[in-house]
Amino acid sequence: MVTSRLYIISAPSGAGKSSLIQALLNSHVVCNTQLSVSHTTRAIRPGEVQGIHYEFVSIKEFEKMIDENAFLEYARVFGHYYGTSYRGIRKMLQKGVDVFLDIDWQGAKQVRDKISNVCSIFILPPSKEELKKRLSNRAQDSRENIEWRMAQVVTEIIHVVDYDYLIINDEFNTALFELKSIIYAERLRIKCQSIRYRSLIAKFLS
Repeated sequence: MVTSRLYIISAPSGAGKSSLIQALLNSHVVCNTQLSVSHTTRAIRPGEVQGIHYEFVSIKEFEKMIDENAFLEYARVFGHYYGTSYRGIRKMLQKGVDVFLDIDWQGAKQVRDKISNVCSIFILPPSKEELKKRLSNRAQDSRENIEWRMAQVVTEIIHVVDYDYLIINDEFNTALFELKSIIYAERLRIKCQSIRYRSLIAKFLS
């Protein structure tokens, strides 16, 4: 029986979510973890690799997958589709790998409506001022885009109560430690442990 878990990690843009996920995946302490590779219709960017960063597909192919109910969740953002393959997630979970979905609250709701056994984590910066500073410092967005992202924060934070865990990413190493702690705690749940060690438990009861 499969004991792996599906994790949803959401955060306002600039909260440090991607950096925390990457640091977690690169950790030698937390093993058997993998980030889901989303499908997208946007053009591939310099340095990106097909199948590593995204599964780059045409709009026609993406919409065909929508019609076939192939996505666990999907959305259209800035004119481009992004989606999570149901088949791809199921395949990784069956291999015993803990899978992370880097998605927003809307995608999270779609996933929860289809899969009940999901662990969801929301990440916040220590303040709105710090969030704006991080968005500006990464030099990826125009001033208008930054203001738009800041305006979305309230809408996103309203949905914090729908998540299982909340991490405040003030000091990176502390936030990473807390993220690892959640993974450890979820793996120690009785439902998972009783499956992993059913032979041992049976010997004690015999």
